[in-house]
Amino acid sequence: MPHELIETVSDRVATLTLNRPDRLNALSTPMLDGLLEALPRLAADANIAVVVLTGAGRGFCAGGDVKSMAEGSSQLGAQDAVERLRGRMEVSRLLHEIAKPTIAMVNGPAAGAGFAMALACDLRIASESARFITAFAKVGFSGDFGGSYFLSKLVGTGKARELYYTGEPLDAAQALALGIVNDVVPAFELLEATTALAQRLAHGPGLALGLMKKNFNAAESGTLAELLDLEALHQVSAARTEDHQEATRAFVEKRPPVFKGR
Repeated sequence: MPHELIETVSDRVATLTLNRPDRLNALSTPMLDGLLEALPRLAADANIAVVVLTGAGRGFCAGGDVKSMAEGSSQLGAQDAVERLRGRMEVSRLLHEIAKPTIAMVNGPAAGAGFAMALACDLRIASESARFITAFAKVGFSGDFGGSYFLSKLVGTGKARELYYTGEPLDAAQALALGIVNDVVPAFELLEATTALAQRLAHGPGLALGLMKKNFNAAESGTLAELLDLEALHQVSAARTEDHQEATRAFVEKRPPVFKGR
């Protein structure tokens, strides 16, 4: 059986490719186990600055494997099933919280939990052929992998509820207009555009970007006073990094800074 999660690294960017193209990369146990192992490891790897998530073939991720669901039912009790699912949903938390930029390169349909995982990333670059659908209502589900949280933050609770309740799909242009994706490019430019963005971030001040991410995550749920406290702490921490010192020298010397993530 081919690996259901492919990991590649190039110039400080790690790319995780969901690899079940025959099922539009529907989630499987090996795939989720692979993500749960890879994301904390990449977060701790000083040689990795950015993580990109994408799918093999013509789809990003179809979400849960509905065909497998129809073929048999779980033998787990309700509480065990809840705990098992909650453990797998840590993938979304990791994509959202690791102190490095995460980018979803959406090359085709992103549905259900697949849509939610794309939403969990910091940034989303989509091809013109990308499609987005919550899909849960169509199979009698209520939703998982944090999609209701992330979508509400991006489009507001009213629109998020509409997209969940109706299950209406969005094309790439509609997703861009709603602010769900950061950019839409022709399919043949998707890899180049995503790589360019990832490399730009990978060669930036990595520690500062990680602190920025923590600030934004805190802003989603904390008070202004709490955020100001955190920003002050992080700003002082950033001021003591080698990257900051290099940036100030480069500014004075009128040259581009060379960041080392220290």
